[in-house]
Amino acid sequence: MLNPQLWRFSRRGVALGVAIGIFFGFLMPLAQIPASAIAATLFRANIPIALGSTLITNPVTFAPIYVVAYKVGIVLLGTTPNKDSIEQVSKGITPTDLSNSNEQKKIDRGIVENFLNVSKPLALGLGIFALVGGFGTYVTILWFWWLWIKLKRKRRTSLWIKLKRKRRTSKIKGSNN
Repeated sequence: MLNPQLWRFSRRGVALGVAIGIFFGFLMPLAQIPASAIAATLFRANIPIALGSTLITNPVTFAPIYVVAYKVGIVLLGTTPNKDSIEQVSKGITPTDLSNSNEQKKIDRGIVENFLNVSKPLALGLGIFALVGGFGTYVTILWFWWLWIKLKRKRRTSLWIKLKRKRRTSKIKGSNN
């Protein structure tokens, strides 16, 4: 944490910080900020960027991301979607929040079944989102940073060439007089 590299804005540090933040933002519904801080420290990524990037899942984006992740998981698992499960996921209801019934065995079996109905596809979808989102943002940021530096250098060299030409023409005009 005291290493200055963890707080500096470098191409690799920022790209890795965003990738770590996106990864844990999608993957973990709780404790994503401490997990991304630990991972950023271990991988020597930019800590503030990693912490800020976890906010991709916030109270506004939480439900849509989880519903889409659930649907992606359903498609990848090849199962049919359960309308009750989709409604539960979109409302943020976990299987432990489900209403109680009279029979204990029915409750236990119902909670386990509902948990498995919701958790397998959701976990798979969120895992896919985390991997693709983390890797995609890492590559995208590296590419845009590289492009920005390339354009900056090109602009600098074109200005240098124009300045040289201007000096040559002013010397030629000065020697003619």
